[in-house]
Amino acid sequence: MKELTIAVLISGAGRTLQNLIDRIKDGTLPARIAMVVSSKEKVQGLKRAEAAGIPTVTVPRRLYIDARSFTRVVLSHLRPLKPDLVVMAGLIHRAVFPREYDNRVMNIHPALLPAFGGKGYYGIKVHEAVIKSGTKFTGCTVHFVDSLYDHGPIILQRTVRVRHDDTPESLAERVFEQECIALPEAIRLFAAGKLKVTGQRVLVLK
Repeated sequence: MKELTIAVLISGAGRTLQNLIDRIKDGTLPARIAMVVSSKEKVQGLKRAEAAGIPTVTVPRRLYIDARSFTRVVLSHLRPLKPDLVVMAGLIHRAVFPREYDNRVMNIHPALLPAFGGKGYYGIKVHEAVIKSGTKFTGCTVHFVDSLYDHGPIILQRTVRVRHDDTPESLAERVFEQECIALPEAIRLFAAGKLKVTGQRVLVLK
């Protein structure tokens, strides 16, 4: 299994980023994080990256007219690094990558897509919507990114039962526990060359 060079895109606290840093450190994730890009200034995720010795850059989304112009600036920082994989780890903004990045950009979403995804469904808002809907199960989804919000071929999902006494916060914590398993696993499968994409389906090879 090859060691991947990855770039991580964030917008906030960076807990998903920290999970990746920890898995790399303990030897269970064959990767090196070459850069962390944040869409917001002065967020905790940048401090986490700096503490781990990872180069960072901030590309404030508010300065750009649309997703394409924002993505172009992000890529101007990433292209010199030639990352094998780009990981959206809590990036709350839409990004539109060129074809050269097809099936090389992953996102982790805190629900079972296609349910509770799309514009406006991020962070605690997802879990509020899940509880309000009355559904009995939720979870997380790792998928390859395409040009739409929370869309693209699904790599893997993990489920969580919704309890009758759940708050959005308590549900979020249990879903995050599964996210911490799902995203490293998807990256390991990618590193091992075990993900075959056919249309909107991802086959995990043995």
